Order: sequence, then C-alpha cells, then structure tokens
Amino acid sequence: MKYFKLDCASLPDELFTKQTDVKEWLKLATSVEGKFPPGSLNKVLPIERDVEMERIFGISAWMAGNVMPFAVSGLLVLSLISHVAAILLKVFLAYYGILYAVNKFYFWPKFTKKYEQAGFSSDIRENQYLFTERNNQKYTSMQIVWPESLRSALENQPAIFCAVPHGLAPLGITCYPIWSKLFNNILCRWTCAPIVLKIPIISKFMSAIGYIPAKSKNIVETLTKKEENVGIILDGIAGMFQGHDEVAHIQKRKGIVKIALRAGVPIVPVYGFGHTSLWKVVVDPFGIMEKISIALDVSVCPFFGRFGWFLGPPQRTPLCVVLGEPVRCPNIDNPVQADIDNYHGKMLKSYGQLFEHHKEAYGWGDKELKFV
Repeated sequence: MKYFKLDCASLPDELFTKQTDVKEWLKLATSVEGKFPPGSLNKVLPIERDVEMERIFGISAWMAGNVMPFAVSGLLVLSLISHVAAILLKVFLAYYGILYAVNKFYFWPKFTKKYEQAGFSSDIRENQYLFTERNNQKYTSMQIVWPESLRSALENQPAIFCAVPHGLAPLGITCYPIWSKLFNNILCRWTCAPIVLKIPIISKFMSAIGYIPAKSKNIVETLTKKEENVGIILDGIAGMFQGHDEVAHIQKRKGIVKIALRAGVPIVPVYGFGHTSLWKVVVDPFGIMEKISIALDVSVCPFFGRFGWFLGPPQRTPLCVVLGEPVRCPNIDNPVQADIDNYHGKMLKSYGQLFEHHKEAYGWGDKELKFV
C-alpha cells in the first residue's frame, strides 16, 4: 500500500492560506510503497528564533489560561485561611498577566503582520490559519501521514477523525486546515469538554476556529445537518495521565461508533506519535487526580515543560500525525449493540495496524500500543 507524507512544518508560509488550492499542498507531499524508513518520521527541524520564542510564551500563556479559573478560585478560598495561598495567588496572577501582555502587545501584532493576517474574523475556515497554529507546526516539526485510499474514501462526505492519545495537550491536531482541506473540502470542527468553552479568552479562541462541545447532540447535528467533519480526541481526559506510555483509553469508548452508525459516516483513526513526550505530567501512584479530573470533566494534573518550567511550554518533540484506513460505517438509524461492537472492533484493529505499521519510522520499534 502507498502512503503519503506532508511536512507541515516546511510548508512555505505563502501556501498556508485559505485561498491555496489543496493541489499545491499535494505537490509537496512525498510517498512510499509500504513503510517509511526507520527514524525518518522523527526529525526535529530548525526553527526561526522569533517563532520559537512566540510559541514558548504563547503555549505557556495558553496552558496557564486553561488552569487560571480553577487555580484562582481554589487559591482565593485558601487565601482566607492561609497567607501562603494569598502569596501564591498574587504570583500566579502576575505570571499569567505578564504572559498575556507579552503575547497580546508584542507577538500578536508582530506575527499578524509577518503572516499578513488580520486576526479573528467571522470566517471559521480563515481563523484556522491563525499564526499561532502555523507556529505550532514549526515548533513541533509536524508531519502528516495518510494511506493513498483515504482521500477518495472521504471525497464527498463528512467524517469523524478520532485521534489518540490525548497527552497533556494534543498539539498534533492543531494544524486545523489539514482536517478541513487535505482529505475533503469540508470544514472540520473539533470537540472539547463543554467547560472549556466557558473559560474566558480560551473560549473565544476555540469558538473562532470551530470547536463544539463534545456531546452527542452537537456531534450528530454537525455531521448530519451541517454536513461537516468532526474531530474528537477519543481518550479524553484519561489520555492525559499516561506519561510516556502508549496507552489508548478507548476499549469502552463505543459512543462515537454509535454516532457514526446513526450518521452513516466513516471513522478515521488518527494516532499522534510524540503526544506523550511533549510534557512531563506528575501522576500520583493511586490515580486520585485522574479520578477527580474525570469526575469534574476538567484536568487536575501538575506538569513540567521545556527547561523544567512548571506549567511551561512543551519540549521540541517532533510530532507525526498518522491516519489509518477509515472504518466505513453504514447508516443505521437504531444500531443494536452487536452493530456497535462490530464496528468498534474494526476501529481498534485499524488503530493497532497503523501504530504497528509506522512505529519504526518514528523510532519506536520497541513500543507497543495498549488498549484499556
């Protein structure tokens, strides 16, 4: 079987636009029969210094922004009884304030000018090309790999892109135009926990690039009424607590299969090689933080990034996002459990095959993918 690879990080900036025809991207893709050479999908590419600095500050601000409402609320309560908590609250607010100011007043005008962008608009497709996401691709040396059959399979219908593992933050999905242009010319809306769409600043950004709540009603409506693609991080919060292990918490994730059958759309397995290596997540041995996070539908996990920076930017780990053979789901209005189990099994098989096929090319020949 032939596989294609697009080096997103090396894509010329002038081609990273809504107006660019997908044929221009495909001209830059390389292909191979069978497997890519060992280690060839795991290369850190040189990066412009201003891009690197923007991502160091930008991702750090983003991560702190996600934590802010919960950290501030907790520290406010604790500050009533603890002087230390009051000090930590002031330190955190100053930390986030500095990051926000640097990004808003320095990097935002610098890069909107550099990439000739106007910032957010009412056009979701246009917003998916924002410089922050372009710089993510460069920072992570991002590559996309897919089988030859995929584009023809998705040409005239929406699909569900199901990505694993989540990792602390799944930066591999943030090349948003890929999902809205490369495989079919249909807007892709990614999903997130509903609470994330209520966080100040963060929610404005995510709504602008098309995010929807990770709820069955919203996903079905997007697929059937709007006839748009949907992207979902299938292992969710559970996938944030795996450290450097390649574990996919999808053994019981059958709800998405039921949705696909009701909508009659294919499921495309997506694996983010490198997601689990971007940050060092502090995991307690009893799994208490994981249980609390799942119960609250929001992550409660300390982490360290590059330079040992608490809540800081990720390592410059190269990311390779690999897509597998689509699981073609027939349209069944009321699928029974046997139908759901059947196509869920096919989805797991496709994940296993794509991981095994590409792991040596990423330099992970000794790793195994476990389903739990």
